[in-house]
Amino acid sequence: MGEGKVNITREKKIERAETLKKKFEEFPTFYLLDFNKLKVSQANELRRRLREKNFSFQVIKNRLALKALKDDYFSSLKDYFRGPTAVAFAADDPVGLAKALHEYAQETKLLRFKAGILEGLYLDADRFEEIANLGSRTELVAKIGYLMAYPLIKLYQTWQAPLVTFGQLLSQLKSKK
Repeated sequence: MGEGKVNITREKKIERAETLKKKFEEFPTFYLLDFNKLKVSQANELRRRLREKNFSFQVIKNRLALKALKDDYFSSLKDYFRGPTAVAFAADDPVGLAKALHEYAQETKLLRFKAGILEGLYLDADRFEEIANLGSRTELVAKIGYLMAYPLIKLYQTWQAPLVTFGQLLSQLKSKK
């Protein structure tokens, strides 16, 4: 009787590890968080806030996560799977997730960033702060668009200036006659 119970538990662990492995593969960005000081109600509030913005927050077992983690990330992140660990996943907007986590951490002073993977690259706590302080993806794309268009606008104005001056000169000559 007890042996069957152990097998079910083992099967559930394997299933959970596979599910977590798929998540690590599916999401190009995830952040590891220390949520040790968060109460259950606060963790649920954070989970709700993140879900509203299409992000995912999950408390994980460290040993399970280490089994599920891709080999590429294992060496960079293995030391961060100590103590209570949660993972926040972002599919489309890694900066938005970093901002949301940073904002919540500032409000409560209870959430701490451990490490993470941003679009496949290792991210430490200092880099996380930099990412959290960036503009949103839309703002960054708009800035890049402006920076790309600015030289063309200036070139157009430079070419147009002599024509405008010549037109004004002709207009003044016409008015004198």
